[in-house]
Amino acid sequence: MMVLQLGDCGLVPKVHGTEASSCRFCLLECFKSSWSSHKSVHLKAKLSSPDTQNSGSVSEGWLYCLKSGQARTPKLPYFDWTGSLRPYPISSKRVVPDQIDKPDWADDGIPKIEPSSGLQYTVEVKTPDQIQRMRETCHIAREVLDAAARIIQPGVMTDEIDRVVHEATIAAGGYPSPLNYNFFPKSCCTSVNEVICHGIPDARKLEDGDIVNVDVSVYYKGVHADLNETYFVGNIDEESCQLVKCTYECLEKAISIVKPGIRFREIGEVISRHASVSGFSVARSYCGHGIGELFHCAPNIPHYARNKAVGVMKAGQTFTIEPMINAGVWRDRMWPDGWTDVTADGKRSAQFEHTLLVTDTGVEVLTGRLQTSPSVFPWLNS
Repeated sequence: MMVLQLGDCGLVPKVHGTEASSCRFCLLECFKSSWSSHKSVHLKAKLSSPDTQNSGSVSEGWLYCLKSGQARTPKLPYFDWTGSLRPYPISSKRVVPDQIDKPDWADDGIPKIEPSSGLQYTVEVKTPDQIQRMRETCHIAREVLDAAARIIQPGVMTDEIDRVVHEATIAAGGYPSPLNYNFFPKSCCTSVNEVICHGIPDARKLEDGDIVNVDVSVYYKGVHADLNETYFVGNIDEESCQLVKCTYECLEKAISIVKPGIRFREIGEVISRHASVSGFSVARSYCGHGIGELFHCAPNIPHYARNKAVGVMKAGQTFTIEPMINAGVWRDRMWPDGWTDVTADGKRSAQFEHTLLVTDTGVEVLTGRLQTSPSVFPWLNS
Protein backbone atom coordinates (compact mmCIF):
# COMPACT_ATOMS: atom_id res chain seq x y z
CA MET A 1 0.00 0.00 0.00
CA MET A 2 1.51 3.30 -1.07
CA VAL A 3 1.38 5.87 1.72
CA LEU A 4 1.23 9.50 0.69
CA GLN A 5 2.68 11.82 3.30
CA LEU A 6 1.15 15.18 2.67
CA GLY A 7 3.79 17.84 2.49
CA ASP A 8 6.19 15.73 0.46
CA CYS A 9 4.47 16.47 -2.85
CA GLY A 10 3.39 20.08 -2.55
CA LEU A 11 -0.06 19.01 -1.40
CA VAL A 12 -0.03 20.66 2.00
CA PRO A 13 -3.58 21.80 2.74
CA LYS A 14 -3.97 24.46 5.41
CA VAL A 15 -6.85 25.02 7.77
CA HIS A 16 -6.53 28.20 9.76
CA GLY A 17 -2.78 28.03 9.19
CA THR A 18 -2.37 24.41 10.35
CA GLU A 19 -0.31 22.21 8.04
CA ALA A 20 -1.21 18.56 7.55
CA SER A 21 2.35 17.40 7.03
CA SER A 22 2.05 14.57 9.56
CA CYS A 23 -1.18 13.13 8.15
CA ARG A 24 -1.15 9.99 6.03
CA PHE A 25 -3.54 8.71 3.40
CA CYS A 26 -3.08 5.61 1.29
CA LEU A 27 -3.66 7.37 -2.05
CA LEU A 28 -4.26 10.87 -3.40
CA GLU A 29 -7.82 9.86 -4.26
CA CYS A 30 -8.31 8.82 -0.66
CA PHE A 31 -7.05 12.22 0.53
CA LYS A 32 -9.48 14.02 -1.75
CA SER A 33 -12.46 11.93 -0.66
CA SER A 34 -11.59 12.06 3.04
CA TRP A 35 -10.56 15.68 3.48
CA SER A 36 -14.05 16.96 4.32
CA SER A 37 -14.13 14.76 7.42
CA HIS A 38 -10.40 14.71 8.14
CA LYS A 39 -10.12 18.48 8.45
CA SER A 40 -11.81 18.20 11.83
CA VAL A 41 -8.47 16.98 13.18
CA HIS A 42 -6.84 20.25 12.30
CA LEU A 43 -9.68 22.15 13.90
CA LYS A 44 -9.25 19.86 16.92
CA ALA A 45 -12.94 19.06 16.84
CA LYS A 46 -14.33 16.33 19.04
CA LEU A 47 -15.23 13.00 17.46
CA SER A 48 -18.93 12.76 16.72
CA SER A 49 -19.42 9.48 18.58
CA PRO A 50 -21.83 8.92 21.50
CA ASP A 51 -18.96 9.14 23.99
CA THR A 52 -16.88 12.07 22.78
CA GLN A 53 -14.66 11.98 25.85
CA ASN A 54 -13.61 8.40 25.29
CA SER A 55 -10.94 9.02 22.68
CA GLY A 56 -9.00 11.55 24.72
CA SER A 57 -6.35 13.54 22.91
CA VAL A 58 -5.68 12.07 19.47
CA SER A 59 -2.52 13.01 17.59
CA GLU A 60 -2.81 14.66 14.20
CA GLY A 61 -0.91 11.82 12.55
CA TRP A 62 -3.66 9.25 13.03
CA LEU A 63 -5.04 7.52 9.97
CA TYR A 64 -8.58 8.19 8.86
CA CYS A 65 -8.86 5.45 6.26
CA LEU A 66 -7.61 1.98 5.39
CA LYS A 67 -7.37 2.04 1.62
CA SER A 68 -9.11 3.72 -1.27
CA GLY A 69 -12.87 3.24 -1.07
CA GLN A 70 -12.98 2.29 2.62
CA ALA A 71 -13.89 4.78 5.32
CA ARG A 72 -12.90 4.88 8.98
CA THR A 73 -14.10 8.28 10.18
CA PRO A 74 -17.15 8.49 12.44
CA LYS A 75 -18.57 11.10 10.01
CA LEU A 76 -19.82 8.60 7.47
CA PRO A 77 -22.77 8.65 5.15
CA TYR A 78 -25.73 7.01 6.83
CA PHE A 79 -24.85 3.59 8.19
CA ASP A 80 -27.16 1.42 10.23
CA TRP A 81 -24.95 0.70 13.24
CA THR A 82 -26.16 -2.46 14.96
CA GLY A 83 -24.84 -1.62 18.45
CA SER A 84 -23.38 1.24 20.46
CA LEU A 85 -19.76 0.81 19.28
CA ARG A 86 -18.38 3.33 16.77
CA PRO A 87 -15.05 3.64 14.90
CA TYR A 88 -12.32 5.86 16.30
CA PRO A 89 -9.15 7.15 14.60
CA ILE A 90 -6.31 4.75 13.92
CA SER A 91 -2.65 5.47 14.60
CA SER A 92 -0.02 5.36 11.87
CA LYS A 93 1.41 2.03 10.73
CA ARG A 94 3.97 0.67 13.18
CA VAL A 95 7.52 0.08 12.01
CA VAL A 96 9.10 -3.37 11.64
CA PRO A 97 12.94 -3.44 11.73
CA ASP A 98 14.70 -4.47 8.52
CA GLN A 99 16.32 -7.51 10.13
CA ILE A 100 12.95 -9.15 10.89
CA ASP A 101 11.97 -11.87 8.39
CA LYS A 102 8.73 -10.73 6.75
CA PRO A 103 5.86 -12.42 4.85
CA ASP A 104 5.35 -11.43 1.23
CA TRP A 105 2.56 -8.94 1.97
CA ALA A 106 4.57 -6.85 4.42
CA ASP A 107 5.51 -4.13 1.93
CA ASP A 108 2.59 -3.81 -0.48
CA GLY A 109 -0.29 -5.45 1.40
CA ILE A 110 -0.84 -8.21 -1.16
CA PRO A 111 -0.30 -11.93 -0.34
CA LYS A 112 1.30 -13.55 -3.38
CA ILE A 113 2.07 -17.20 -2.60
CA GLU A 114 -0.97 -17.96 -0.46
CA PRO A 115 -3.92 -17.43 -2.89
CA SER A 116 -2.57 -19.65 -5.67
CA SER A 117 -0.98 -22.34 -3.51
CA GLY A 118 -2.09 -25.93 -3.95
CA LEU A 119 -2.38 -26.05 -0.15
CA GLN A 120 -5.67 -24.18 -0.52
CA TYR A 121 -7.11 -27.50 -1.67
CA THR A 122 -4.84 -30.13 -0.09
CA VAL A 123 -4.30 -30.45 3.66
CA GLU A 124 -0.58 -30.53 4.28
CA VAL A 125 1.03 -33.08 6.59
CA LYS A 126 3.90 -31.20 8.21
CA THR A 127 7.48 -32.45 8.34
CA PRO A 128 9.25 -32.77 11.71
CA ASP A 129 11.18 -29.59 10.92
CA GLN A 130 7.99 -27.66 10.16
CA ILE A 131 6.39 -28.95 13.35
CA GLN A 132 9.34 -27.85 15.47
CA ARG A 133 9.26 -24.38 13.91
CA MET A 134 5.50 -24.25 14.52
CA ARG A 135 6.05 -25.09 18.20
CA GLU A 136 8.56 -22.26 18.57
CA THR A 137 6.35 -19.74 16.80
CA CYS A 138 3.25 -20.75 18.74
CA HIS A 139 5.15 -20.37 22.02
CA ILE A 140 6.08 -16.83 21.02
CA ALA A 141 2.50 -16.05 20.01
CA ARG A 142 1.22 -17.28 23.39
CA GLU A 143 3.68 -15.06 25.25
CA VAL A 144 2.66 -12.09 23.09
CA LEU A 145 -1.04 -12.64 23.80
CA ASP A 146 -0.31 -12.98 27.52
CA ALA A 147 1.53 -9.65 27.43
CA ALA A 148 -1.57 -8.03 25.92
CA ALA A 149 -3.85 -9.66 28.50
CA ARG A 150 -1.86 -8.13 31.36
CA ILE A 151 -2.62 -4.54 30.37
CA ILE A 152 -6.37 -4.89 29.78
CA GLN A 153 -8.37 -2.66 32.11
CA PRO A 154 -10.83 0.24 31.86
CA GLY A 155 -9.25 3.32 30.27
CA VAL A 156 -6.74 1.47 28.06
CA MET A 157 -7.04 2.21 24.34
CA THR A 158 -7.20 -0.78 22.03
CA ASP A 159 -4.36 0.93 20.14
CA GLU A 160 -2.24 0.49 23.27
CA ILE A 161 -2.98 -3.24 23.15
CA ASP A 162 -1.77 -3.21 19.55
CA ARG A 163 1.43 -1.42 20.60
CA VAL A 164 2.17 -4.07 23.23
CA VAL A 165 1.50 -6.87 20.75
CA HIS A 166 3.67 -5.26 18.11
CA GLU A 167 6.62 -4.57 20.39
CA ALA A 168 6.50 -8.01 22.06
CA THR A 169 6.41 -9.72 18.67
CA ILE A 170 9.35 -7.71 17.35
CA ALA A 171 11.33 -8.28 20.56
CA ALA A 172 10.97 -12.03 20.03
CA GLY A 173 12.24 -11.74 16.47
CA GLY A 174 8.84 -12.27 14.86
CA TYR A 175 6.59 -10.35 12.48
CA PRO A 176 2.95 -9.64 13.43
CA SER A 177 1.19 -11.58 10.67
CA PRO A 178 -1.90 -9.34 10.37
CA LEU A 179 0.12 -6.18 9.72
CA ASN A 180 -0.65 -5.06 6.14
CA TYR A 181 -2.23 -8.46 5.33
CA ASN A 182 -4.65 -7.44 2.58
CA PHE A 183 -4.04 -3.89 3.87
CA PHE A 184 -5.07 -4.59 7.47
CA PRO A 185 -3.50 -1.59 9.26
CA LYS A 186 -2.57 -2.99 12.68
CA SER A 187 -0.56 -5.79 14.31
CA CYS A 188 -3.47 -7.59 15.99
CA CYS A 189 -7.27 -7.58 16.05
CA THR A 190 -9.21 -6.20 19.02
CA SER A 191 -12.91 -7.06 18.87
CA VAL A 192 -15.01 -5.29 21.50
CA ASN A 193 -18.55 -6.22 22.59
CA GLU A 194 -20.69 -6.71 19.43
CA VAL A 195 -17.64 -7.13 17.17
CA ILE A 196 -17.45 -10.77 16.08
CA CYS A 197 -13.94 -10.56 14.65
CA HIS A 198 -11.33 -8.41 12.88
CA GLY A 199 -11.86 -5.32 15.01
CA ILE A 200 -9.21 -2.68 14.32
CA PRO A 201 -7.25 -1.30 17.30
CA ASP A 202 -7.99 2.41 17.56
CA ALA A 203 -8.31 5.37 19.93
CA ARG A 204 -11.35 4.06 21.80
CA LYS A 205 -10.70 3.43 25.48
CA LEU A 206 -11.97 0.22 27.00
CA GLU A 207 -14.85 0.81 29.40
CA ASP A 208 -15.88 -0.96 32.57
CA GLY A 209 -18.18 -3.84 31.57
CA ASP A 210 -16.73 -4.34 28.06
CA ILE A 211 -15.51 -7.64 26.74
CA VAL A 212 -12.62 -7.59 24.28
CA ASN A 213 -11.14 -10.33 22.12
CA VAL A 214 -7.46 -10.00 21.27
CA ASP A 215 -6.38 -12.01 18.23
CA VAL A 216 -2.61 -12.48 17.84
CA SER A 217 -0.76 -14.02 14.91
CA VAL A 218 3.02 -14.29 14.61
CA TYR A 219 5.32 -15.10 11.68
CA TYR A 220 8.66 -16.56 12.77
CA LYS A 221 11.15 -18.91 11.10
CA GLY A 222 8.94 -19.09 8.03
CA VAL A 223 5.73 -20.26 9.75
CA HIS A 224 2.68 -18.65 11.34
CA ALA A 225 0.93 -19.11 14.69
CA ASP A 226 -2.59 -17.93 15.49
CA LEU A 227 -4.54 -17.69 18.75
CA ASN A 228 -7.00 -15.45 20.56
CA GLU A 229 -8.87 -15.03 23.84
CA THR A 230 -11.76 -12.88 25.03
CA TYR A 231 -11.14 -10.88 28.21
CA PHE A 232 -13.29 -9.11 30.79
CA VAL A 233 -12.81 -5.38 31.29
CA GLY A 234 -13.61 -4.45 34.89
CA ASN A 235 -16.99 -5.58 36.23
CA ILE A 236 -18.95 -7.78 33.83
CA ASP A 237 -22.65 -8.56 33.73
CA GLU A 238 -23.71 -12.17 34.20
CA GLU A 239 -24.84 -12.77 30.60
CA SER A 240 -21.49 -11.60 29.21
CA CYS A 241 -19.68 -13.82 31.70
CA GLN A 242 -21.73 -16.82 30.62
CA LEU A 243 -21.16 -16.00 26.93
CA VAL A 244 -17.38 -15.90 27.33
CA LYS A 245 -17.33 -19.04 29.48
CA CYS A 246 -19.51 -20.91 26.98
CA THR A 247 -17.23 -19.89 24.11
CA TYR A 248 -14.18 -21.13 26.01
CA GLU A 249 -15.98 -24.43 26.63
CA CYS A 250 -16.95 -24.71 22.95
CA LEU A 251 -13.30 -24.58 21.96
CA GLU A 252 -12.27 -27.06 24.66
CA LYS A 253 -14.98 -29.54 23.64
CA ALA A 254 -13.99 -29.22 19.98
CA ILE A 255 -10.31 -29.81 20.77
CA SER A 256 -11.20 -32.90 22.80
CA ILE A 257 -12.38 -34.79 19.69
CA VAL A 258 -9.34 -33.98 17.53
CA LYS A 259 -7.40 -37.11 16.51
CA PRO A 260 -6.62 -39.04 13.34
CA GLY A 261 -9.71 -40.30 11.50
CA ILE A 262 -12.14 -37.66 12.78
CA ARG A 263 -13.98 -35.72 10.08
CA PHE A 264 -13.39 -31.98 10.06
CA ARG A 265 -17.14 -31.39 9.85
CA GLU A 266 -17.65 -32.94 13.29
CA ILE A 267 -16.00 -29.95 14.97
CA GLY A 268 -18.95 -27.75 14.04
CA GLU A 269 -21.42 -30.29 15.40
CA VAL A 270 -19.74 -30.29 18.81
CA ILE A 271 -19.52 -26.50 19.01
CA SER A 272 -23.06 -25.87 17.81
CA ARG A 273 -24.51 -28.39 20.24
CA HIS A 274 -22.89 -26.78 23.29
CA ALA A 275 -23.68 -23.22 22.20
CA SER A 276 -27.33 -24.06 21.53
CA VAL A 277 -27.80 -25.77 24.90
CA SER A 278 -26.42 -22.62 26.53
CA GLY A 279 -28.86 -20.38 24.63
CA PHE A 280 -26.30 -18.86 22.25
CA SER A 281 -25.71 -18.99 18.48
CA VAL A 282 -22.66 -19.71 16.30
CA ALA A 283 -21.38 -17.13 13.81
CA ARG A 284 -21.14 -18.69 10.34
CA SER A 285 -19.25 -16.22 8.16
CA TYR A 286 -15.79 -17.20 9.43
CA CYS A 287 -14.09 -20.51 10.13
CA GLY A 288 -10.92 -22.10 11.42
CA HIS A 289 -8.20 -22.80 8.89
CA GLY A 290 -5.03 -24.63 8.09
CA ILE A 291 -1.84 -22.84 9.06
CA GLY A 292 1.91 -23.25 8.68
CA GLU A 293 4.12 -21.65 6.08
CA LEU A 294 0.87 -20.15 4.81
CA PHE A 295 -1.23 -17.94 7.10
CA HIS A 296 -4.52 -19.40 5.80
CA CYS A 297 -4.95 -22.62 3.84
CA ALA A 298 -6.85 -25.92 3.84
CA PRO A 299 -8.64 -27.28 5.73
CA ASN A 300 -11.58 -24.98 6.38
CA ILE A 301 -13.06 -25.62 9.83
CA PRO A 302 -16.68 -24.40 10.07
CA HIS A 303 -17.97 -24.01 13.62
CA TYR A 304 -21.67 -24.57 12.93
CA ALA A 305 -23.69 -27.78 12.58
CA ARG A 306 -24.53 -29.51 9.29
CA ASN A 307 -21.56 -27.93 7.54
CA LYS A 308 -19.96 -29.23 4.34
CA ALA A 309 -16.32 -29.44 5.45
CA VAL A 310 -14.43 -32.11 3.51
CA GLY A 311 -11.81 -34.54 4.77
CA VAL A 312 -10.58 -36.38 7.84
CA MET A 313 -7.79 -35.54 10.25
CA LYS A 314 -4.34 -37.05 9.86
CA ALA A 315 -1.29 -36.95 12.12
CA GLY A 316 0.97 -34.04 11.26
CA GLN A 317 -1.75 -31.65 10.18
CA THR A 318 -1.93 -28.20 11.79
CA PHE A 319 -5.01 -25.98 11.86
CA THR A 320 -6.95 -23.58 14.03
CA ILE A 321 -10.31 -23.91 15.73
CA GLU A 322 -11.74 -20.50 16.64
CA PRO A 323 -15.47 -20.50 17.47
CA MET A 324 -17.28 -17.16 17.49
CA ILE A 325 -20.36 -17.40 19.72
CA ASN A 326 -23.09 -14.73 19.73
CA ALA A 327 -25.47 -13.81 22.53
CA GLY A 328 -28.24 -13.20 19.99
CA VAL A 329 -28.65 -14.12 16.31
CA TRP A 330 -25.83 -15.70 14.32
CA ARG A 331 -26.07 -13.22 11.44
CA ASP A 332 -23.44 -10.53 10.97
CA ARG A 333 -22.88 -7.12 9.37
CA MET A 334 -19.70 -5.54 7.99
CA TRP A 335 -18.67 -1.99 8.90
CA PRO A 336 -17.73 0.37 6.06
CA ASP A 337 -14.04 -0.13 6.88
CA GLY A 338 -14.26 -3.54 5.22
CA TRP A 339 -12.88 -5.41 8.25
CA THR A 340 -14.94 -4.89 11.41
CA ASP A 341 -17.62 -7.60 11.47
CA VAL A 342 -20.41 -7.17 14.03
CA THR A 343 -23.51 -9.02 15.14
CA ALA A 344 -26.63 -8.11 13.15
CA ASP A 345 -28.62 -7.41 16.32
CA GLY A 346 -25.89 -5.53 18.19
CA LYS A 347 -25.63 -8.15 20.93
CA ARG A 348 -22.26 -9.33 22.17
CA SER A 349 -19.97 -11.95 20.67
CA ALA A 350 -17.00 -13.84 22.10
CA GLN A 351 -14.24 -15.94 20.56
CA PHE A 352 -11.37 -18.25 21.56
CA GLU A 353 -8.76 -19.81 19.26
CA HIS A 354 -5.86 -22.25 19.36
CA THR A 355 -3.43 -23.57 16.78
CA LEU A 356 -3.46 -27.37 16.95
CA LEU A 357 -1.30 -30.27 15.81
CA VAL A 358 -2.90 -33.65 15.14
CA THR A 359 -0.68 -36.35 16.70
CA ASP A 360 -0.67 -40.12 16.27
CA THR A 361 -2.84 -40.51 19.36
CA GLY A 362 -4.75 -37.23 19.62
CA VAL A 363 -3.89 -33.54 19.61
CA GLU A 364 -1.21 -31.12 20.81
CA VAL A 365 -2.38 -27.59 21.59
CA LEU A 366 0.55 -25.62 20.23
CA THR A 367 -0.71 -22.30 21.61
CA GLY A 368 -1.77 -23.66 25.00
CA ARG A 369 -1.63 -21.56 28.15
CA LEU A 370 1.69 -21.47 30.04
CA GLN A 371 2.42 -21.57 33.76
CA THR A 372 3.26 -17.89 33.39
CA SER A 373 0.00 -17.01 31.63
CA PRO A 374 -2.06 -14.47 33.61
CA SER A 375 -4.97 -15.81 35.64
CA VAL A 376 -7.85 -14.00 33.94
CA PHE A 377 -10.59 -16.63 33.68
CA PRO A 378 -12.31 -17.40 37.01
CA TRP A 379 -13.50 -20.85 35.94
CA LEU A 380 -9.86 -21.99 35.61
CA ASN A 381 -9.22 -21.18 39.26
CA SER A 382 -12.02 -23.27 40.70
